[in-house]
Amino acid sequence: MPKTTSPSRRSQGERTDATRAALIAAARALFEQQGFAATGTPEIVAAAQVTRGALYHHFADKTALFHAVCQQLAQEVADEIELQTRQTRKPLNALVNGANAYFAAMAEAGRARLLLLEAPAVLSAEQLMALSDVAGFGALKEGLAEALGHGRGDSVPLHELSVVMSAAFDRAALAIARGEVAGPYQQAIRLLLSGLIA
Repeated sequence: MPKTTSPSRRSQGERTDATRAALIAAARALFEQQGFAATGTPEIVAAAQVTRGALYHHFADKTALFHAVCQQLAQEVADEIELQTRQTRKPLNALVNGANAYFAAMAEAGRARLLLLEAPAVLSAEQLMALSDVAGFGALKEGLAEALGHGRGDSVPLHELSVVMSAAFDRAALAIARGEVAGPYQQAIRLLLSGLIA
């Protein structure tokens, strides 16, 4: 008679990853609905169906968990920008497509609220800069460097220009996320970039 095999049990690493993912997913949903300050760790562990001990095993505190949520959001935004720009050859079109992808990505599921409003009140300046680099600033700087780099030498303050443009993108993303029509902002960004690169 052949032996029956029991279903394989998850490894410790798989259980650890699943617990961490459950905490991030639960915290993300609560932070999106209520904001950072109004969300307590008891709510998070209850929603994740884990213990408080599990929470503090993975994250030093609620701020560390919030940072992990923001890292996930920033990577999602970066992935969507990459998807919309990877086949674009002309630098101007790549910048415009990247801006439009950024607006669309930030309009989804509370991303603008958490990354642009909550994060600056909760995270350190270094953490914010790292999130910004992931969520589009790095790609914007690279795109501007490519678009402006031909024959311009060092005459363009590239970093500072990228900071100013990024701030404009963030302001527009917030407006769109709050329900304003995206079209005029997309048109404004195209005009701004076209004039800059001409």
